[in-house]
Amino acid sequence: MNTKVRIGTIILLIFAVLGVPERAYVAPDRPDVVPPKPTGAQEVEVVAVMVDQATQQPTVMLQGKRDKRSVALAIGLAEATGIAVPLQGVTPPRPLTHDLFLTLFGRLKVTLTRVVITDLRDDIFYAIIYLTAAGGPEFQLDARPSDAIALAIRAKVPVLVEERVFEKAGTTAAPRRPSI
Repeated sequence: MNTKVRIGTIILLIFAVLGVPERAYVAPDRPDVVPPKPTGAQEVEVVAVMVDQATQQPTVMLQGKRDKRSVALAIGLAEATGIAVPLQGVTPPRPLTHDLFLTLFGRLKVTLTRVVITDLRDDIFYAIIYLTAAGGPEFQLDARPSDAIALAIRAKVPVLVEERVFEKAGTTAAPRRPSI
């Protein structure tokens, strides 16, 4: 192969690897295409339990693992304790209510698989816990998000938040009463 053929082949390979010039120059009349936004529930991390300085209300902060959006849920003092204790790795001398429930689930051969915060209506958050009985189908129970989160942390299962909750929580003011 002579030098001109080699150079031509290399140039063609470069264009093949790097692509054609920017899309705007090739098709300037076409609007930019925005990739679709992920939908459905997103797994979150329980970032902190703290007191909201404006309302003096205990609050649990959740942050999406996919897009880092945050949701703050106002909760009661007892619920804050139920979440903070396992987050800090503390083992109380006697089982707390959530510990008792997980012990009961274990004895009944029921497994907590995940919890989902499903909605926010009138400053109240809603959640569902998903359970599976040994050899049986999965079933759901309505729960307060604070209880669902406390159970999930102890059982080391995912906490998920529905897309609509992120959207509603981002556009509403901080709750004025406990949203447990």
